[in-house]
Amino acid sequence: MQLQQLRYFLAVAETRHFTRAAEAAHVAQPSLSQQIRALERELGAELFHRTRGNIALTDAGDALLPLARRILADTESARLAVQETVQLRRGRVRLGAPPSLCTSLVPDVLRVFRDRHPGVALMVREGGSRDLVRTLVAGELDLALIITPPSGEAAPALDVTELLHEELVLVAAREEGAAQERARRKARVTELRGRPLVMFREGYDLREATLAACRAAGFEPEFAVEGGEMDAVLGFVRAGLGPAVLPGMVAARSGLAVTPFAGPGLGRTIAVAHGHEVPLTRAAAALRATLLAHLRDAARAGELPPGTRLLLS
Repeated sequence: MQLQQLRYFLAVAETRHFTRAAEAAHVAQPSLSQQIRALERELGAELFHRTRGNIALTDAGDALLPLARRILADTESARLAVQETVQLRRGRVRLGAPPSLCTSLVPDVLRVFRDRHPGVALMVREGGSRDLVRTLVAGELDLALIITPPSGEAAPALDVTELLHEELVLVAAREEGAAQERARRKARVTELRGRPLVMFREGYDLREATLAACRAAGFEPEFAVEGGEMDAVLGFVRAGLGPAVLPGMVAARSGLAVTPFAGPGLGRTIAVAHGHEVPLTRAAAALRATLLAHLRDAARAGELPPGTRLLLS
């Protein structure tokens, strides 16, 4: 049994047509048919029902299909693993992160990593932490920056390392003569009662944190507008539609009036996670190491973003 035969088999199974399969595989149709016949002889069973204008899998073909896909996927994984041994000149890292970190921490880390390993392809997926955890567990990401749940319990299938504690702050449009006054004071969650907020869409960790804080203070928050992504929320606040609760790293770059919360304040814990049972590829391990070194270096130099505290030992 040859890998090329399995590729031809998959092409026919997916197109249900020998000629189209040959075109997709960039091979002459007689050659593809010959290889399929050879595979059937090797296995001792026909893989397709061949009737005029109709190609269907036999029971043997149905049994082979998922195995063929797995074999070819494992072959591709082996190819990538070998490529990565050449001083990380090639490879791929699939990183997930919440939108708030994609506009603050992630760009700085990826710039450092890209300078060191320009041949490694970087793929970034934005999403809420719950979605990212599910994607990690499914093996569709190599690494993810996530916001740990208040309970501190992450999915048991993940290896989680806490990185930073970040303050959440209140941001609002700059009003003439009021920005400095807001900067000198601290807000209390109870001050949000009856004050319509700009609120993120469902699935954002920031939405859940804001709702939980308001409910713990004994009230249900009102919304001036809800359903936005990060850029939309910033735009709505700038337009004066209402204040919003944002991470300190995002707020510091927003140009908006920023008011910290009085103690104990609001905050979140940022962590890096990967699948517990799946070893990191060399490229993913290098990106994780770059992230940790970047944060430790910033802490030693006193250059961590305002409102953040390093949790790494």
